[in-house]
Amino acid sequence: MILPEDRWWAAEPKWRAAEEYGFDHAWTYDHLGWRSLVDGPWFDAVPTLTAAATVTSRLRLGTFVASPNFRHPVPFMRELNTLDDVADGRIVVGLGAGSASYDARVLGHPELSAKQRADRFIEFTEALDGLLTTDKFDYQGSYFTAVGARNLPGPVQRPRMPFLIAANGPRTMRVVTRFGGGWVTTGRSSESMEEWWRSIGELTGRFEEVLGKSDRDPAEIHRYLSLDAAPQYSMTSAQAFADAAGRAAELGFTDVVAHWPRSTGPYQGHEAVLEQIVEDVLPELQDSSPTG
Repeated sequence: MILPEDRWWAAEPKWRAAEEYGFDHAWTYDHLGWRSLVDGPWFDAVPTLTAAATVTSRLRLGTFVASPNFRHPVPFMRELNTLDDVADGRIVVGLGAGSASYDARVLGHPELSAKQRADRFIEFTEALDGLLTTDKFDYQGSYFTAVGARNLPGPVQRPRMPFLIAANGPRTMRVVTRFGGGWVTTGRSSESMEEWWRSIGELTGRFEEVLGKSDRDPAEIHRYLSLDAAPQYSMTSAQAFADAAGRAAELGFTDVVAHWPRSTGPYQGHEAVLEQIVEDVLPELQDSSPTG
């Protein structure tokens, strides 16, 4: 995860290094502003990923995660088609319901309940799926409308680029089984690491139940864990990262996501630790990964 906070002359080497280091995928936040960093520099996700696509050739690139807080599926479809074209079919679209955060407040929209945000997210995902796969697409919902929307030439990836869907509850988990190529969770907000890992275990069990009631092949859906949603930054040391990744694998996760170290919090760390992880931990993880 490379936050979109640096001017491109400083950000570009990180994206290049992510590929050179051998990571499988790299992401950036899709927000108008984010938490404690809202008062600092911040850039848009889609142009950032477009620029990253021009300086990489293998790395899969994605939003982590786009939400309907400030996006409409029709223009977002056009942006994604363009991005997938520039990246030559390497885009993964991370999607989530969004929270009552700066992204929602800055536009002056009325605050939505958790149920309303889930309703809106289901519409957003349904509409985006149809828009990416169908030319002259119509959609009518409570939150989003499309009338004869054109999508030519469509995405490079067919029928569309994969969706990585963030879900912690049964309703949004069912969205994963309908549309997702991957499921991602951050767990629940916790005071301790053990409490957080317990929440991950519980959510994994819940996802298994939902998946079992669907007609999806479990092997079709990759499972991503956002390691730094935990109370402790995953790259405090190479051993801490190896332990966290190993524990995630034991719970059935195929992929983990960690943040590039920052000089201050959040995610304060040292690039020397990242380099040690690349040297000593990453090869072993990829050799043992079922998707590696």
